[in-house]
Amino acid sequence: MIQKRRDEDRGQANIDWLDGRHSFSFGHYYDPEFMGFKVLRVINEDKFAATAGFPTHPHKDMEIISYMLTGALEHKDSVGNGSTIKSGDVQRMTAGTGIKHSEFNPSEDTQNHFFQIWIEPDQNDLEPSWEEKNFDDEAKRDTLLLIASKTGRDGSLSLSQDLDLYATRLNAGGAISHKLVDGRDAWLQIAEGTVTIGDVTLNQGDGASISDEDGFTLKAEEVSHVLVFDIA
Repeated sequence: MIQKRRDEDRGQANIDWLDGRHSFSFGHYYDPEFMGFKVLRVINEDKFAATAGFPTHPHKDMEIISYMLTGALEHKDSVGNGSTIKSGDVQRMTAGTGIKHSEFNPSEDTQNHFFQIWIEPDQNDLEPSWEEKNFDDEAKRDTLLLIASKTGRDGSLSLSQDLDLYATRLNAGGAISHKLVDGRDAWLQIAEGTVTIGDVTLNQGDGASISDEDGFTLKAEEVSHVLVFDIA
């Protein structure tokens, strides 16, 4: 079964410095039908104005991934980590027993654009930790590149959850298939372009859950960038 989540139906956060879209209930946006998908709790697509962002704030017992699309994001936290990630970079923060961090766009003239993803961990009260890597665009070309996984296998970021996050960049006319093992389902998030799965068309900003299927095939109608969550 494929359930489409249209871009225009997502929650919105529009203030002077933030243009945000919420695939699931978040903050002041509440939709009882979209509280998350399995252990996937948050997919926020955010754009920060130049020099703007969230001041220091706390998190606990959550795996938090920042996936940069364009621009830069500066991160500082209460356990001494700090860096600036740019397009192609992905950061994982384990909030665990508790962590405080800030997120800012360090550019003085350019908006940034990124996904922030929250995943419920498989155990609470982990030691807070942080990890980041760059995943080259060409390594994602017409393939599913593993970005994060339970074991950190194949050079991916490590997660405290049985979830595999893949990214692909498909050329127009390209197609790629993915098998789903029994008991696993998928969520797709379209960062760019238009793809089809069977008779379902997904455009930029759309998402979709795939449940009780053996797998799926993505076909790109134009150059497309897609995140694929394979979840136990």
